[in-house]
Amino acid sequence: MKVHIIGGGNLGVSIALGLAKFSKDNQITITRRNTSTILHLEKLGITVSTDNKHQIQEADIIILTIKPYQVTTVLTEILPVVTNKIIASGVSGLSIEALQSKIGESNSAIRIMPNIASQFGASATCIAFNEKDKDNAQKVVTLFQDLGTAPIIDEKLMDAATVLAASGTAFALRYIRASMQAGIEIGFDWQTALAISAQTVKGAAEMILEENIHPEQLIDRVTTPQGCTIAGLNEMETHGFSSSLVRGIKAALKKIKG
Repeated sequence: MKVHIIGGGNLGVSIALGLAKFSKDNQITITRRNTSTILHLEKLGITVSTDNKHQIQEADIIILTIKPYQVTTVLTEILPVVTNKIIASGVSGLSIEALQSKIGESNSAIRIMPNIASQFGASATCIAFNEKDKDNAQKVVTLFQDLGTAPIIDEKLMDAATVLAASGTAFALRYIRASMQAGIEIGFDWQTALAISAQTVKGAAEMILEENIHPEQLIDRVTTPQGCTIAGLNEMETHGFSSSLVRGIKAALKKIKG
């Protein structure tokens, strides 16, 4: 596949790195007005350009990882030379209908919500599309499955996906930071505490993904009667561990919806 990424910020670079490392037989181009900070991508065989139209006519998939206010300017620039293309948008708040109206019926509008773990092959990339574009959308799904998981969702859930999968990265990192801080309090240096906390979260996530069961079933395996684990869990819940996380996710979604 020839993949053309417009927007060389954190997300665009993460996708480019992931595709270069974990997806085979792709030719990747990424554009950014100031390329000085992303020239290192060329060492991985990624083409870096300041021109959004650079070889775009040859692209199989165009990925937009730009800010909402940049959409009109970028599309005005590229659409004169683009036709019969798959345009996958990671632009927050830009609906499929709105994108389709801008790019015309000859192009397929697909909505995606990856996260920056793409560069490690560990993104949860939610994807939505109209039925008429199902075949083209499957190409996008296949591509992002190389970068982690790629669940297909109803577009009405895309704002929720932004919070759960993209903002969720920050929420998970905040848990790891708190666990590290606790580790320091109970005797570890910060590097060791961080390594243990991060690996423990990674292990828990891998068990969930591998066994595909409810988290509580795995919690039961490490929670013995009158043990230290249940004592810790009960203390956390007394102080609102689960409820504060739920409230935070709902607050983030409310912010998106305005």
